[in-house]
Amino acid sequence: MSTTEIAELRRTIGQLRQCVGALRSRYGDASAVRRLANDVERLDIDTADLDGHPPAVPAQAKAVERVPVPDTPYDPALWSGADDEGVGGYKRDQR
Repeated sequence: MSTTEIAELRRTIGQLRQCVGALRSRYGDASAVRRLANDVERLDIDTADLDGHPPAVPAQAKAVERVPVPDTPYDPALWSGADDEGVGGYKRDQR
């Protein structure tokens, strides 16, 4: 993240902290308010961690190996004994 993004994130976390403070004054020490306060604190800690580390450089995309597929039909022997599972198969028991 750039310093501008970090600054914007810190500003937004500050606004969240104010909102949670307002909720705490209205709802008291309810468990939901405590969880929100903990979440805001966690966001602040994670932002500090991001600010202390340089951004990762994206890895170069590896070249994809292309496998040629011929336009000629497949050998029918390849499919001998195979059933089409989606429609119950071509060869049903003939009893």
